[in-house]
Amino acid sequence: MIGIPDAPLVFQAAATEECPTQKLNWKTDSPVWVEQWLLIKEKLKVLQELVDEQLAKGHIVEATSLWNSPVFVIKKANKGKWRLLHDLCQINNVTEDTGSLQPGMPSPVMLPQIWNLAIIDIKDCFFQIPLRPDDAPRSAFSVPTLNREAPRKRYHWKFLPQGMKNSPSICQWYLSSLLSPVRAAVGEAIILHYMDDVLMCAPNDDLLSHTLDLTIDSLVAAGFKLQEEKIS
Repeated sequence: MIGIPDAPLVFQAAATEECPTQKLNWKTDSPVWVEQWLLIKEKLKVLQELVDEQLAKGHIVEATSLWNSPVFVIKKANKGKWRLLHDLCQINNVTEDTGSLQPGMPSPVMLPQIWNLAIIDIKDCFFQIPLRPDDAPRSAFSVPTLNREAPRKRYHWKFLPQGMKNSPSICQWYLSSLLSPVRAAVGEAIILHYMDDVLMCAPNDDLLSHTLDLTIDSLVAAGFKLQEEKIS
């Protein structure tokens, strides 16, 4: 049996060290305000429920920002459930690109054919990666009340929002930074990632298991939630 090398002493510190959040670069500091659209009664009720859900999960906080972008809800195809969407087009227009986006997961066909594979699926990957505190207020939105019966409530995202053009590239960069000490610790094992999928490949079961354990430990220590049923 091939022995598994101990992880370098620096691994534990590097893997649990807080990963810095990438700063957004803005084309303007002048607040961008796009007024909230009118929504029918049914959708207003659903919107409030979905916002309450995000608030309970800690993904958003109440805000007093001078920035605003509209939100709306749509039904998921064939599921009957509603989805919260945030129209960040105008915010994207005043945000510099953070970098090139990886076009997709590298093909497993290019990996050694006799090596064993393992895959991890990260749950809600964007919602595990924080926005910088000085950038977060610019992701603000408003939740109107029916017939303007009360002041509308305002919130902003604490984590990468869906619909922000830089969320995918920041996610890619963040995971790469997080997995860097794992790659250094596992030697010849291969670790590939794309968005919420992490693929590991090693020449034997022992090294693959070791790589899987270190990868899971690193992700969990950073606050990521994993789809346990999809770890294979």
